Amino acid sequence: MEVDREDGRSQNQLRPLACSRNILHRAHGSASWSQGDTKVLAAVYGPKAGTKKNENPEKACIEVIWKPKTGQIGKLEKEYEMILKRTLQSICILTVNPNTTTSVIIQVVNDDGALLPSAINAACMALVDAGIPMRHLAVSICCCVARSGLVILDPTKLEEQNMKAFAYLVFPNSVHSVLPEGSLSVQGEPIENGIITSVTHGVMSVDDYFYCLERGRAASTKLSDFLRRNLQQQSTDSSKAG
Repeated sequence: MEVDREDGRSQNQLRPLACSRNILHRAHGSASWSQGDTKVLAAVYGPKAGTKKNENPEKACIEVIWKPKTGQIGKLEKEYEMILKRTLQSICILTVNPNTTTSVIIQVVNDDGALLPSAINAACMALVDAGIPMRHLAVSICCCVARSGLVILDPTKLEEQNMKAFAYLVFPNSVHSVLPEGSLSVQGEPIENGIITSVTHGVMSVDDYFYCLERGRAASTKLSDFLRRNLQQQSTDSSKAG
């Protein structure tokens, strides 16, 4: 059974992806990320000396500042800041630059669904652009459960509003890890089989959740391939410019 989507996509089909790095000259690292009509800019400043209050001075601190397209920051944006901060802390190597703070600024350009996953993807690429030490890259996807029970990927804003439930999932992109091969497992389990962040909204059954994980993990492979091609292309372009 197929779900009827207004833009004609199949239930597992992602919207067109676009990413550019080094787009802001005053930031230490920056990136833009687009999925369909959703677009987010991410800027990285730091590491700067000194951690924030109540942070561990023996580790680096990451702060996230979310800037909506219009208006003031609200409860939802504060939640996004917290989720993004915890996600980035888990993939960055915080012991390399202790007692420093790295600021990640997220600017929403347009929200047409899957906003938080787009922001996470943009932030990861901006951290790469800034040269922040990372255990591995990460890719994020939104999976929705329709009222019919079907699971769809990468919803538009209208689709999100009409869904019974949805999950924001973040998976490790360990193929591109900066750590030695022996570091790519936790208690013998390959890290690519794990999940970094999982946030659900609405009510879904356990079976629906695990199916979302399955579909999300499959989609993360497509996102990882896109990241690899993007990084290789921009690396080639930089070499030619040099």
